[in-house]
Amino acid sequence: MNRIRQMCVWLGRLPHSRGFGVQSPTDYRFVRYVINESWPYYAYKTLGKKDHWLRKKLGKLYFRVANHLQPQYIVDGIGVESYLRAACPKATISNKLPEKDEQPSPLLILAPIQTEYQQLLDYCGENTILVLENINQHQPLWHCIEYDRRTSVTFDLYYCGIVLFDKKRSTNNYKVNF
Repeated sequence: MNRIRQMCVWLGRLPHSRGFGVQSPTDYRFVRYVINESWPYYAYKTLGKKDHWLRKKLGKLYFRVANHLQPQYIVDGIGVESYLRAACPKATISNKLPEKDEQPSPLLILAPIQTEYQQLLDYCGENTILVLENINQHQPLWHCIEYDRRTSVTFDLYYCGIVLFDKKRSTNNYKVNF
């Protein structure tokens, strides 16, 4: 049953494959070379050998996002520290947000969507990437985040959502076949 549902999700998002419909060159590059990158990275062989297929797929995505951003500080509210540590060995990884007055830049935050998102959005700055997991189970909440005035670009990957806060960019909400 799970395999059938996966196929339906994949087929439903087929028109959103490989960056189709993404007009911004920056967003297109992010979709193609971070979200949907298919080349094996240097640490893939050692990561997630015993993980469930979805945890491994999402863990590799978080690895690529962290590798792309190279943040000083990572908030891991999901429990994928091994993937994040492989991407950014020098970054500080914690499950708590740093104090607002000492907010590092850039910052990567991974959290379940059930987290108090209003406080997270208030905390996030221009050089922050927020990744929210399980958005497929909480679509109304995800839509509130997509259309919040503090967000600029969102990527709906069905299993997780990626939120960017760069106000210099035009506001866009993308659905991506991941």
